[in-house]
Amino acid sequence: MPSGRRSKRRPQGEPAPLDLERALGGRRSEDAPDGSWTVQRVQGSDKSFRCPGCQQVIVPHLAHVVAWSSDGILGPESALADRRHWHRSCWDARARRR
Repeated sequence: MPSGRRSKRRPQGEPAPLDLERALGGRRSEDAPDGSWTVQRVQGSDKSFRCPGCQQVIVPHLAHVVAWSSDGILGPESALADRRHWHRSCWDARARRR
């Protein structure tokens, strides 16, 4: 006897919607007055980092942003090596600090 509830599953054969951020590993590109950046939001790390925006410590396991230049003169490997960890709010507010 049917219960009257509808299944929340997709019909068989229907593709799942694409989660672009998940497919890109959480990375996205941002163009701003201070350059082009590759930005990745992370849930946290076992290490601590110093935020270049406020010069305060990002404590271990705190969600934050990792950013590196997309248009580095020395190439993508060098730009990735120069990546910096930012508090999310500091990253979002960086244009107001200059």
